Amino acid sequence: MAVPKREDRTKIWAWAFYDFANSAFTTLVVTFIYSAYFTQQIAENEVVGTALWSRAVTITAILVAILSPALGAVADQGGLRKRLLLIFTVISVLCTAMLFTALPGEVYLALFWFIIADVAFEMGIVFNNAFLPDIAPKEKIGSISGFGWAFGYVGGLMALFIALGMVFPADAPFFGVPTENGFNIRATNLLVAAWFAVFSIPLFVFVPEVHKKSEHSLRKIFRNSYKELVATFHEMRRYRQILRFLVARLIYNDGLVTIFAFGGIYASGTFGFTFTEIILFGIVLNVTAGVGAFIFGYVDDKIGAKQTVMISIFGLGFATVLAVLAPDKTLFWVSGIIVGIFSGPNQAASRSLMARFVPDEKETEFFGFYAFSGKATAFLGPMLLGVLTEIWDSQRAGIAVLVLFFIAGALLLMRVDEQEGMATAAK
Repeated sequence: MAVPKREDRTKIWAWAFYDFANSAFTTLVVTFIYSAYFTQQIAENEVVGTALWSRAVTITAILVAILSPALGAVADQGGLRKRLLLIFTVISVLCTAMLFTALPGEVYLALFWFIIADVAFEMGIVFNNAFLPDIAPKEKIGSISGFGWAFGYVGGLMALFIALGMVFPADAPFFGVPTENGFNIRATNLLVAAWFAVFSIPLFVFVPEVHKKSEHSLRKIFRNSYKELVATFHEMRRYRQILRFLVARLIYNDGLVTIFAFGGIYASGTFGFTFTEIILFGIVLNVTAGVGAFIFGYVDDKIGAKQTVMISIFGLGFATVLAVLAPDKTLFWVSGIIVGIFSGPNQAASRSLMARFVPDEKETEFFGFYAFSGKATAFLGPMLLGVLTEIWDSQRAGIAVLVLFFIAGALLLMRVDEQEGMATAAK
């Protein structure tokens, strides 16, 4: 296999640095620190806080599902992919920094800044993903996607370790940050904002805009984008493998997202995990996910993205069954490690399969649909998990329903013809 040129390696590293940069937002704000701080300190109580936070995440999902295909078409029509990526990155960075200003009791101020920051973060992912087909040789899309995903986990973990030094011990944090009014915890948002801003710079410097900027007015670009979007809907039969894949991802991704959203809650409620144990559990999941994404990236190049995704789905399904049946913490830890090993490859290989399917000149538009497939039914997994938990009065029953998401997703994915999808994209 030919060694990439130095300029190609530079583009790949620069592109991967965006994953490295934005993972701090997911790790610190959404998953580990700020979300917990919001429910425990800013909101009235944990029950109210959890309900409000879940609604904010739902609002984000709806907005991203609506905006991503439309703005993806605008980016392709106007040659504005890189410019829109910069705009949404700046918005996310600024609004993340503004989360620092929300004091205990200022619930809606915190939610206002979080929703805008999260929407901008998700939209940035759409535009960043769309660069993958341009910077990666076709025979290396899998390994490069896996590398980017793994590098993202490294960035998130590094930011988390620094943030933990700002938060623990609670009475005297290691870095001497004040603790009044949760200053040290709120300050982690400033860390995320700075991390995101600094480490996203390489992409904007070294990765070029592939499509030429349109000479048309912005109004005409929007009009043409609308026509292009309508035409794509009408031509979807031509891209039937993309449609089949997105429907499959709609299902299996719901299962994966729900595992990450409720894994800590399940560990605490069923196995009595302490907060420290949950943090450690999350770190282990991130490490194994990064290792899995990196290794399976090369598997992707060898056997194809579809088969790699299938393997990851079976791994996730097995891990879920193990978590439901686990009699103690030890076996639950094993299930968590398996989830980590296969979650990274699932996400990285899904991205590389989409990159192989998208036609030239429509990369961002189709990655907009890809984002839509990740958000359109994001409420379904959490809703069914909650309903079954209430009916059976057992978290195990709620988690068990996720196995059905993986089974249904795998059955739908089996109908995807990877070779036909790539051939259609090349026409």
